[in-house]
Amino acid sequence: MKIVIINYGAGNIQSIMFAIERLGYKAVLSNNPDEIKAADKVIFPGVGEASYAMKMLQESGLDVLIPTLKQPVFGICLGMQLMCNHSEEGDTKGLGIFDVDVVKFTSKVKVPQMGWNNIYNLKSDLFKGIAENEYMYLVHSFYAPICAETIATTNYELEYSSALENYNFYGTQFHPEKSGDIGEQILGNFLKL
Repeated sequence: MKIVIINYGAGNIQSIMFAIERLGYKAVLSNNPDEIKAADKVIFPGVGEASYAMKMLQESGLDVLIPTLKQPVFGICLGMQLMCNHSEEGDTKGLGIFDVDVVKFTSKVKVPQMGWNNIYNLKSDLFKGIAENEYMYLVHSFYAPICAETIATTNYELEYSSALENYNFYGTQFHPEKSGDIGEQILGNFLKL
């Protein structure tokens, strides 16, 4: 199986590589469109600021490529947010894969939400064998509201989408690669899709 992690200068790529290796697979880092298109599975990571990350995608033409991919694609954290229509962070136009806009938590709560929180209302093969209310590791100040594509929910000030799915595209706000055995099981489920 060929697994490609999209390399566009925004991502905690090493921890994802190590998690995939622990599952018994190898991944390659690439920003080459042909290599990405030829992959069996694509992981779209992201850490950092939305408008800068989108600029990096646009400079390499990956903003046009990613929405056309036909194999399973997994956006993590900022990767998931960039797959939405728009983000309030840097007033950033997204890739439009998930039909929801990313907004900022209000000043009533401490941001970023940093640490462990539970996921529930699990609705996808991504969560096969995962119990309701398992804890995942999150670091974020912006969130995708609950929408038709929500496949997992988390509560921080309000309920929001901690995972999204649209056809072959999946996204998690949490970091499966930093969420221990359960997070690795979710990554493993993605690789088996």
